[in-house]
Amino acid sequence: MPRRHITLPSVPAPLREGFRTLAEQLEIPGEFPPEVLAEASQVAASGPVDGIHREDFTDLGFITIDPASSTDLDQAMYIERNGDGYRVHYAIADVAAWVPPGGAIDAEARSRGLTHYAPGWRIPLHPQVLSEKAGSLLADGTPRPALVWQMDLDADGEVRSWDLRRGMVINRSKLDYMGVQAAIERGTDLTTLKLLREVGERRQRIEAERGGVSLGIPGQEVVADGDKWRLEFRTPLAVEGWNAQISLMTGMCAARTMLEAGVGVLRTLPSADERDINRLRLTAGSLGLDWPADVGYPQFVRSLDASCPADQAMMNACITLFRGAGYTLITGDRSQKATWHAAMAAPYAHVTAPLRRLVDRFVGQVCVEVIAGREIPDWLTEGLASMPELMTEADRRAKKFERGIVSLAEALVLGERIGDRFDATVVDTDNRSPERVVVSLPEVAVEIPASGSGIELGSVVRVRIEAVNPRSGEVKAVVER
Repeated sequence: MPRRHITLPSVPAPLREGFRTLAEQLEIPGEFPPEVLAEASQVAASGPVDGIHREDFTDLGFITIDPASSTDLDQAMYIERNGDGYRVHYAIADVAAWVPPGGAIDAEARSRGLTHYAPGWRIPLHPQVLSEKAGSLLADGTPRPALVWQMDLDADGEVRSWDLRRGMVINRSKLDYMGVQAAIERGTDLTTLKLLREVGERRQRIEAERGGVSLGIPGQEVVADGDKWRLEFRTPLAVEGWNAQISLMTGMCAARTMLEAGVGVLRTLPSADERDINRLRLTAGSLGLDWPADVGYPQFVRSLDASCPADQAMMNACITLFRGAGYTLITGDRSQKATWHAAMAAPYAHVTAPLRRLVDRFVGQVCVEVIAGREIPDWLTEGLASMPELMTEADRRAKKFERGIVSLAEALVLGERIGDRFDATVVDTDNRSPERVVVSLPEVAVEIPASGSGIELGSVVRVRIEAVNPRSGEVKAVVER
């Protein structure tokens, strides 16, 4: 599911306190137990625990592209021309090399499920000695174990074949999105970057043709405005979309691999509910955006301009269509229906972020065994069966954590606006509690609950901020007549 990212230049003390209180309320594990840290330190010092032979890919010019501050680097890529098409080498950190099955790290990772992020703070899935050092694809000249996907594309960007092998890779350069975007625009002679743009744009066209849609959520930044705070949207860079296409392509190859073998775990998403589509149409109208009745959701989203504030707000509202995403165990039954990801318009699997997401470690190992024609080991078969339940619970906590972070940031922004009135649009209602609605305040880029009666979905109203609790994120607002 797309995430709303909040960034702050500095995190005020009330917000830091609020983040930690929120994590405690959601029972998100904090510090690692001593036995987990001890096992992680031992493994990091001794090297991969599986004793498996790995092919040497250290001659390939792999690079990573991540936010500048990231140190948990899951993916490295190298792209080269292959006839009139392309060969994409995509190395994914081989986390299974560092996690003994049934050991302390494994058990702790299953209880966490995900890495949780807040501005200036994160709660990692694995101990940092693994996730940010030994297991991370750092650009320090050290060969590291990885699952290396090799995908051959034709001139149009269609995948014609793929392979997956265990290997050793070296990250030649750690790049960040802003630097890569600038380098591409300058025409810097780095083959992988030039080809990333070509492949990314071709994959975006293919996505549009099959009816898929990638929701490039604009980030939100809390900025100081004198003695007040305000939220601003950050326009995503084009390279972020191209980079995402490589990951999505890999996830679709993984899904097809597992479906053909009749084993594995898929990321699935049902088609959007018509009520949610209608609500988004009302939101579009309130933002002054034209959404013709004969234009479907994917086409409309692709028409949005991420540099326009109204379009940014609309993209943020579209997150709701990703509700219902889940994890589905492949049963091997050809009549199995729940194998589709509506946003991808294709079967899809999470496989490219094993340092930050538990299921990716298992999916990656399934794929490498299937492609090699080997029998799936017992620890992997047993682990797969528990993945949907474990990841569903982890997702539930993550979504609540992220919503809580957004609420805390919005409360910070509105803390000095008590008594102020805003023009707003009603973007959601509750049939069980008709006096409760959710309103969008374009002026300050927030959505908050409000109280009133006889209010219709899509109506433009006047809202007064009555109270704000910056430590809990609670905002009380009233719709005025």
